[in-house]
Amino acid sequence: MKRNAFYSLLLGASMLTMSAQQAKATIKFTEYNLPNGLHVILQEDHSTPIVAVSVMYHVGSKNEDPQRTGFAHFFEHLLFEGSDNIKRGEYMKFIQAAGGQLNANTTQDRTFYFEILPSNQLEMALWMESERMLHAKIDDIGVETQRKVVKEEKKQSYDNRPYGQLINVIFENAYTTYPYKWSPIGKEQYIDQATLGEFMNFYKTFYVPNNAVLVISGDFTEEQAKNLIAKYYGDIPKGTMAIPRPTVVEPEQKAEKRVNFYDNVQLPAVIVAYHTPKQGTDDYYAIQLLTQLLSQGKSSRFEKEIVDKQQKAVQAAAFDLGNEAPGLNIMLGIANVGIKAADLEQSMLAEIEKVKKDGITEEEYIKLQNQAESDFISQNQKDIGVATNLATYYTFQGDANLINTELDRYKKVTKEDIKRVANKYLTKENRLVVYYLPKSEENKGKDTGTPKASTKAPVTTDKAAPKKK
Repeated sequence: MKRNAFYSLLLGASMLTMSAQQAKATIKFTEYNLPNGLHVILQEDHSTPIVAVSVMYHVGSKNEDPQRTGFAHFFEHLLFEGSDNIKRGEYMKFIQAAGGQLNANTTQDRTFYFEILPSNQLEMALWMESERMLHAKIDDIGVETQRKVVKEEKKQSYDNRPYGQLINVIFENAYTTYPYKWSPIGKEQYIDQATLGEFMNFYKTFYVPNNAVLVISGDFTEEQAKNLIAKYYGDIPKGTMAIPRPTVVEPEQKAEKRVNFYDNVQLPAVIVAYHTPKQGTDDYYAIQLLTQLLSQGKSSRFEKEIVDKQQKAVQAAAFDLGNEAPGLNIMLGIANVGIKAADLEQSMLAEIEKVKKDGITEEEYIKLQNQAESDFISQNQKDIGVATNLATYYTFQGDANLINTELDRYKKVTKEDIKRVANKYLTKENRLVVYYLPKSEENKGKDTGTPKASTKAPVTTDKAAPKKK
């Protein structure tokens, strides 16, 4: 047993060294600003004749009026309607005819559009994104069309999907002040109530060059890209309206909150959510590794103990939301047949307590570092991954070069750090516990004493790609 453990550690150390050598390959890029405030990042990679063009706007659901939630996600759809020079519904046709693909997604913090095309179609992608930025078609026809699309998306993807309201229930109850209280899908009644003038105002406020970063990654030359960017973006005027940013601070949670939520599901689910630091902080990286320990892969603690050994859950997972502002560490378990929510919760909390009391082993630590390096490297294997990371690092931390250096922050995390953050953040006073229960249990007199959440709460998502137009 000791010899096998030694060989395991030796192999892990070897893999760590090999992975570190791979990670040393520097991603070279150029960045600059246009006079109108548009930030540009160019990353040449001639390994394949493909180019990724992306624009990230620094606007998400947290920038919305609380009485107009869902605007950022709605615009993710609306800006595919066309422009003064692109006919309605032609975005997809242009890209598909050129052998490419495009999509978009919205989070609480930003909206991201991208195209992946053969490199000889770079100019077309840049033209199309400039049209979206300057000449988007925002009229009654487009607004009414996308109102229907968004409602249908909500119905199919969330209202009629098992556990579809889970994310919304979590955020509505975890936050009291900060505008993470709602998720990007928003409330459809606000989209219905909004006027065309309100949509135009939102567009002119947020979808401007000084609130965006343009990233090109792939097979092109810097001179070629700069000339095209000057051609299509140089004359776009800088936005003149103030860009609102949340200034409120979520107060520290000082007592456990418990909620029962009833929905059309067959098996109970247990969610335990803890408030955690924003991305980029030292503790954020330690919590990321802690989350991996609990739920990444078949050998994770949740999987081995709760799913395989105890068979209390058919699925158990944990993930940390790396938000621009302090976010949440969310742990989720779906109970096995015949297992009560309280029993599953007990097992989940027991695994957390083990880390808080005993920490982690050297073998686990090496594995976590290997996973972090593997994930970091794999994210940058494709042009769109590079483009996404460059845009994200610049938008939220003002440092695109984190694409080369962020891995060092994971390496600085020690075993002791992982134990420390578990004790600091994963506390009873700092958590929300949600029992997501079958409706059949609602009237059985089995209430555990926790307050009931409305079964009609709106469904939300933290990422929602647009329906193809």
